[in-house]
Amino acid sequence: MEIPAPATTLNASLLEQLTFHWDVHLRPKLDGLTDEEYFWEPVANVWNLVPKGSARTPVAGGTGEYVAEFAMPEPDPAPVTTIAWRLAHLIVGVFGERNHSHFGGPLMSYMDMAYPGTAKEALVLLDDVYARWCAGVAALGEEGLQRPVGPAEGPFAEHPFSTLVLHIHREAIHHGAEILLLRDLRRNR
Repeated sequence: MEIPAPATTLNASLLEQLTFHWDVHLRPKLDGLTDEEYFWEPVANVWNLVPKGSARTPVAGGTGEYVAEFAMPEPDPAPVTTIAWRLAHLIVGVFGERNHSHFGGPLMSYMDMAYPGTAKEALVLLDDVYARWCAGVAALGEEGLQRPVGPAEGPFAEHPFSTLVLHIHREAIHHGAEILLLRDLRRNR
């Protein structure tokens, strides 16, 4: 593997943090994800994406054939979630809502999402929200990273965009690693 040249700006460094993980680790290892892996429930009482009308949780968000199982407030400890659920979280809660709030992306929320019923559809959506996020971060430039994120981020409204970018990248790397671990466990059970 060729070692990339060091980034010369904060914006480039922040993007490299996520794109390196995405390009080298996460996205290539999601290629070939099957529907069986996507919906696999590794333990009892998991949260998953399930057909409408079959949710096992107090809340079932979604407008399509599939809904996301969850509860508010989240139980402690939180249940294990499936690859489908975690991909939905990355698509909606990590990238999608922020793309809408900050970069002109389509409205996206856990309750209003038409969740994908196949792994292939989920990966197409994931690629789309990821690309929109990266383009939005790149467009911020150095000056934009210092601007407050504004009311879309609630009590963090006065925090600079750089803080939000670091948080979103941390979330994407964290949940991406969980997805890959679940895939490894499914394959090697």
